[in-house]
Amino acid sequence: MSLRFARGFLIGLVLLFFVVPPLWLLFSALKPETEIFAWPPSLWPQAPTLENFRRAWSQDNFAQFFFNSTFVSVISAAISVVTAVMAGYALSKFRFRGETFFFLLIMSALMIPLQIILIPIFLVLRDLHLLNTLWGVILAPAATPTGVFIMRQYIRGIPDSLLEAARMDGTSEWRILWRIVVPLSLPAIATLTAFNFVARWNDYLWPFLVINDNSQWTVQLALASNVGQWDINWPRLLAMSVLSVIPTLTLFVALQRFFMGGLLAGATKE
Repeated sequence: MSLRFARGFLIGLVLLFFVVPPLWLLFSALKPETEIFAWPPSLWPQAPTLENFRRAWSQDNFAQFFFNSTFVSVISAAISVVTAVMAGYALSKFRFRGETFFFLLIMSALMIPLQIILIPIFLVLRDLHLLNTLWGVILAPAATPTGVFIMRQYIRGIPDSLLEAARMDGTSEWRILWRIVVPLSLPAIATLTAFNFVARWNDYLWPFLVINDNSQWTVQLALASNVGQWDINWPRLLAMSVLSVIPTLTLFVALQRFFMGGLLAGATKE
């Protein structure tokens, strides 16, 4: 009985740490400014209002920033998934000279810190006239070695006999990839999509370096701009923070049934 109680207490304590902060954020965004700073503080708002959300969405141009982040995250995730699927298929199902070398070369990119390659990437984007554009934010981190590794490990688990049967029927490699390999790899693709979308949505450093025009700001830049040294509009900042969580939370709920299979792919599939 004591062991069961201790286990329940530990689970409740963990849930408390994970659940209370987002609930506090949500309920605080529903409070007027005077109630946010009331003492003693209360979790539930005494006079709930959506005025903070209305002002954040309309007066602070948050709708434009929301669209910019959505565009960047969706396109970047799509490019990353497509390149990772094609590279993973080639590295797992084709035998060619230098196969291991190319795979190790891609994986070695994981050991290079982003701070080391920031300046070279910045100079390349400058020469391509992509600075201060959303495409400059999208293209630089689009292809990731992690995505290639995940897709390679998962696609290795697809039976070669299935692909050989399709080839004997005269199916082209492109049709095999998109009609057989991709449907069978949906758990890994969904996991990779979620990882890339969340990474681009929450990215602050790269958009901060590339974007100068306020109209091209992403959500994270907009949130940072509302935190001044002396003046912080807490009601709008809280409302924008809640709005910024909605896309990633929605994506997680939509794809959660694929996560376990995708996350365990590299460890269990050979």
